[in-house]
Amino acid sequence: MDKYTAYVWPRLEPFLIGVLPATPPSKFSMHYLRKMSSYVRTRDGCFPRLGWQMWRHIACGKLQLAEDLAWLYFETFDLLMPHSAEQRLEWAEALSQCHTQKELDRQRCKLSVDTLQFLLFLYLQQLNRISLRTSLIGEEWPSPRSRSPSSSSSERDAKISSQNKNWDVQAHLTFLQTHLPELLELLVEPGQLSSSGQVSRDGHLTLEAVESLSLLLEGSVSHSRTVHPVHKLLSRSQLQSQAGFSKLSCSYSLQQFQDFLRQALCLNPFGISNCSQSGKKLSWALQVEGTLKKAKIFRNTHAAPPGSRLVLMSQVCKQTLAKDSEKLNDVNIKLHRCSEAFIYLLSPLWSVTLDKCRNSTVVLGPVRTSVHIQNCENVRVVCVAGRLTIGGSFNCIIHSLTPTRPLLLPGNVSLTLGPFHTQYPTLEDHMASAGLAVVPNLWNQPLLFGVEGSAPDTGCYRIQPPSEFYPLVIPFQMDGDNCEIPWSLPEDFQKALESREKTIEEWQKTVKDAHLNKAQRRQFQALVEQKFHEWLLETGQRQELDSLLPPTIAPPTSAEHWSPNQNTLKDQTHEQPTGTVC
Repeated sequence: MDKYTAYVWPRLEPFLIGVLPATPPSKFSMHYLRKMSSYVRTRDGCFPRLGWQMWRHIACGKLQLAEDLAWLYFETFDLLMPHSAEQRLEWAEALSQCHTQKELDRQRCKLSVDTLQFLLFLYLQQLNRISLRTSLIGEEWPSPRSRSPSSSSSERDAKISSQNKNWDVQAHLTFLQTHLPELLELLVEPGQLSSSGQVSRDGHLTLEAVESLSLLLEGSVSHSRTVHPVHKLLSRSQLQSQAGFSKLSCSYSLQQFQDFLRQALCLNPFGISNCSQSGKKLSWALQVEGTLKKAKIFRNTHAAPPGSRLVLMSQVCKQTLAKDSEKLNDVNIKLHRCSEAFIYLLSPLWSVTLDKCRNSTVVLGPVRTSVHIQNCENVRVVCVAGRLTIGGSFNCIIHSLTPTRPLLLPGNVSLTLGPFHTQYPTLEDHMASAGLAVVPNLWNQPLLFGVEGSAPDTGCYRIQPPSEFYPLVIPFQMDGDNCEIPWSLPEDFQKALESREKTIEEWQKTVKDAHLNKAQRRQFQALVEQKFHEWLLETGQRQELDSLLPPTIAPPTSAEHWSPNQNTLKDQTHEQPTGTVC
């Protein structure tokens, strides 16, 4: 085999985090993006970097988008950029000092993005249309299987939310193979377009245009395990020649470059399917009796490059799983079909997706990019995240700390949004490493993403009343000195807690002043314990407490374990618990 054969595949991150799992605005069609591509090259402040002020002008004035929606896409793209944790914290501090909309706009105008990459990002939003045959200008192809006279736009959009392709690496490859000419067309200079908008046969791509493709593409040479962005992969002279590079013009022949990519494109070797087939399997100490399916947990973190490191947890049922490990640092997590489970992942994470989970509690360490909840039912999620997205979910409670407005997609019913309400000893350090600050915190300012042309469903959520608010205690001992939530709760929630604590003190005083004798105290204690156990059973809390009990017989030692049913978080679950449940 040729020593310099190139293998190029779609990067996971822009599809997983950058593509919103909903129908994109119709103005993101090729027709309008082609016009935008020409427009930005002829206006100051648009090329090679596009500032927020000019994007707002284009989005609101030309594409007729609402300003909130324009900022959503701009902010989501910036979330993909490799900013350091220090830069993200500085940006958060600057935003927290903005007290008026004018000050906020002034701060946003300091933000700019790579223009060509942003055009590619907008085009990628077409991924989650119902069919890849969809016209990029208008509606999908009429099909009795995909559309019926009774179907509504909201139903179709909810379907997209439930069947999005963000994790599907085969869909990513098919999308790029199908739409490669249009993607490259967005990168050519306007002078190479004919009056009909088509690129001439002798068109070419500049080095800057090819570098912008590194947002979408990466690869390796022959069987090398080293992964490079596509523009660095083409630094080899042999590959440059294959791709049509001309030293005279310092550019690539568009036609030859397109042919080169078609031959080199392949499936991402670090996708979720490969992770489940060839990734390392993770196990745990105890399989609860009566569980119908054995849970599957796999990871590819030993081989995948940053951005493609995955952990898949599927069919975790009636288990309590917990882990605090460097193996989870900056990893993309997918929780799939977990049921009646309690899952604690207390490390700085890259992204988290909950798909088709029900009757479960998930507590996460700081998530650098996004937490996406789709098709879930009766799930409680506790997270600090760069972005929170929820679609097609029912009766879920989300306690969050996020610097961006939670995005509520179509199909949600009976959501409850509450403030982040737990802590663990290394939480502040993990937030700092993920570039997430305490403020701004927009947990109670959701953005409803409605179907184009119709009003969003404002009744799909509620803000949790302070009377229903209770802090969450993580029931594990961990190293560290901090034992309190490291910031102040919203004032009304803090007052509710103080009022409840005062009620408890008054009750304790009442019991003390009753001067019960020894027999009465025993009778009273038995009555309180009986009522408490009844409450545990009614609320389902008994299951969580039972699952925290250590196994009677220690299981065989394995090389790598998750740690359920233990009170101390360790990488090795064969160690005996050393503390009591909080």
